[in-house]
Amino acid sequence: MENKFISVAYKLYTIEDGDRDFAEEAPAEKPFEFISGLGLTLPEFEENIKDLKEGDTFDFVIKKENAYGIYDERQVVALPKKTFEIDGKFDSEHIVEGAIIPLMNAEGQHFNASVSSITDTEVTVDLNHPLAGCDLHFTGSIIETRPATNEELAAMAKVMSGEGGCGGNCGGCAGCSDGGCGEGGCGEGCNCQ
Repeated sequence: MENKFISVAYKLYTIEDGDRDFAEEAPAEKPFEFISGLGLTLPEFEENIKDLKEGDTFDFVIKKENAYGIYDERQVVALPKKTFEIDGKFDSEHIVEGAIIPLMNAEGQHFNASVSSITDTEVTVDLNHPLAGCDLHFTGSIIETRPATNEELAAMAKVMSGEGGCGGNCGGCAGCSDGGCGEGGCGEGCNCQ
């Protein structure tokens, strides 16, 4: 399978309980760019656009089961507030309602969570992807599509190994199947969630 460099402009709408809401946009001036065949995008997103040509448009829906899954209430967890202390003081600068924060489990796996609420003793975090429980409606167009260069593949391998951020618009919803840009974090201009 050929790895393609694909650049798209898109608008993303979420559909939940029949309600359609605008979620995000990757405009033509700052398109979403990725390399196909590496498993970095939602599989169904890639499947819908990989064979399109420059200038082609798209309009498709990915059901929640094939996107970020069903919302799972068991993934909402209350943690002791002292977990978020630095030098004995609660990190009130970064730990605020709505913030996306990096966490690590006992096995050393990194993942993101959103802060749902904060009390005097606990911080409640939501480990569901922000778009869990939603069907995703993508509309847009192909800006560029071509075979990926060896340099682009090498740079992506470096990001995937955790050696650095994406350094570009590696994607949010469409671009990162795990909602992030690998262990190395996001580089300047990254559109990660």
